[in-house]
Amino acid sequence: MGLFRRRKKARPVSLDRQADRADLDHLEDFVRTRRGVEAYIEPRTTVTETTVMLIADDGEWTRRRIDGPDGARRFAYRMGIPVYDVRLMGYPQRMRDFNERRKRRPELF
Repeated sequence: MGLFRRRKKARPVSLDRQADRADLDHLEDFVRTRRGVEAYIEPRTTVTETTVMLIADDGEWTRRRIDGPDGARRFAYRMGIPVYDVRLMGYPQRMRDFNERRKRRPELF
């Protein structure tokens, strides 16, 4: 009968907001103003939607939401940059080196 059973409320897939035009504008600006930019697709989690991390040739990086893995691939194709799946490739060493330099000398950044 189940008179006293409660229905489970549908949980949202993510607590994060969707990608918007400001996110895409930021990513486009990063590609236009840096050299050697590559895109790394980061999978959706329970906390955040799919994101794309752009990493320049000097290791500088930025991350923004994107409309799924296909949206990230379309963005990379449109911008003419290579795209990788971070689960398969990992992050490049130059990004870790950049983070280490920034940590040691924050006044330079």
